[in-house]
Amino acid sequence: MGYGDLGCYGQKYISTPCIDRMAEEGMRFTQAYAGCPVSAPSRCSFMTGQHTGHAKIRGNREYWGGTLRQNMFGDNADYYVIGQEPYDMTHPIIPELFKEKGYSTGMFGKWAGGYWNYDYPDTYAKLPDGNTDTSKSRVSSSCSLPNLRGIDCFYGPVCQFQAHTYYPNFLNRYDPVGRGDTHLIAEVLDENIRYPSLSPDPSPKGTGGNKPLPSGGGLEEASYEGRSQYSADLIHRYALEWLDRQTADQPFLGIFTYTLPHAELWQPRDSILNRYHQQFPADEERSYRTDAGSWYYGGSDKHAQFAAMITRLDHYVGEILDRLREKGLAENTLVIFTSDNGPHEEGGADPSFFGRDGKLRGIKRSTYEGGIRIPFICWGAGVPKGTVSEHQLAFYDLMPTFMEYSGAFSKKEIRERSLTPPGNGDLYDGISFCPTILGKSRKQQRHDFLYWEMSDGPTQVIGVRQGDWKLVVTQGRPFLYNLRDDIHEDHDLKEAHPDKLAELIRIVHREHTDSPLFPITLP
Repeated sequence: MGYGDLGCYGQKYISTPCIDRMAEEGMRFTQAYAGCPVSAPSRCSFMTGQHTGHAKIRGNREYWGGTLRQNMFGDNADYYVIGQEPYDMTHPIIPELFKEKGYSTGMFGKWAGGYWNYDYPDTYAKLPDGNTDTSKSRVSSSCSLPNLRGIDCFYGPVCQFQAHTYYPNFLNRYDPVGRGDTHLIAEVLDENIRYPSLSPDPSPKGTGGNKPLPSGGGLEEASYEGRSQYSADLIHRYALEWLDRQTADQPFLGIFTYTLPHAELWQPRDSILNRYHQQFPADEERSYRTDAGSWYYGGSDKHAQFAAMITRLDHYVGEILDRLREKGLAENTLVIFTSDNGPHEEGGADPSFFGRDGKLRGIKRSTYEGGIRIPFICWGAGVPKGTVSEHQLAFYDLMPTFMEYSGAFSKKEIRERSLTPPGNGDLYDGISFCPTILGKSRKQQRHDFLYWEMSDGPTQVIGVRQGDWKLVVTQGRPFLYNLRDDIHEDHDLKEAHPDKLAELIRIVHREHTDSPLFPITLP
């Protein structure tokens, strides 16, 4: 979801009444940033309290690209090992910290913090930093999975690649209390596997394009559209079930990493989608071919699909807030709504149509503002209603903020998980913005700068924001902007301000720690 995809951030085409009301009843931030311009490292930044010059995960390093296994789920092939590069096992993450304080912890949506092996779901490689040796994946799962990282209940795709399809063959689950699970399992979606699945061509070179895998003879004589178990709905219902288990005398931490909106742009043909079919006439619509070379279902209604996904997510948010009110928990709970990076163009998505251009430059995988500036709304106990904050924050600020807001941690513990001087061992980069969300902005400590880097295949980008100054580095080439006068980042000022350019480049070289997994070209 991009910065401008909600009504409360100026969106004109998409209806988001529940989130807009959340902003009216809480605090809306205008200069909040994701941890990275792509998913896995952005979530790692949130979980670890580290920026991506220090965190282990700095790109979408995948484990799913191995051998397809035929007949794993009915007659539908699926990947053998799924997931992303594991989090560092020596560095604690948010749910581990809160579980130690007696919190009930639940996570619903994608994990993207480690890999899972279908044949070895409860056998874990014991490398201290979390399975960096990819050869281990064939005989084990990663130690860095929800059931081993402080999560009491998990439901969703452990792999963000598999989260790209909304009608999958299975979802992962770990729920000892509700389902008696002893380890992370695959919950097969029986109604889905009656129909062909979409997957990249399993031929050696993948030259056949994107198409349904061939049937073994037992599949229904129907298309992928016959699938009826919509993962976004399933995940949301499970999250509500978990919320129903929570009580006022048991503190809880819920992390709802919902997958809307994302490719593929496909969902139930219900009243939400039909509304946008009427709004966006077919002859003016955005089309996308299923065989365009990626794992997304095609169609000629991608504007309607994208808008409906955001409105559907808006309904989910409304139901979560209503459930908290009904249970009497709203007056003692902080809820944050945000996005893990800027908008994308995959699967037929069209951010330009929905007003990206003229506001922020860049999309997902870019450290221009459009790739990292995100919607960010705080709602709940102590948050001043109807307020707007220009405080500059990033995902790595959430760890100390949660710790301070909860009241469960000592000042010493919060300091230890906050901004750490270079050279002091295990690094943390966050500053609590709890004073801001409690209406005490005069007491708010502020960052001297915010930092991002990403090494994702051939794409290597770095970003630094210091006040109004912004450094963007693409493939090692630096560009300098001043956001006060140039929010769209159109005018490169490096020739006019060489001293400021040099200052920000020095920050890059100071904040970057070398990573053999994610090499990057420095400016």
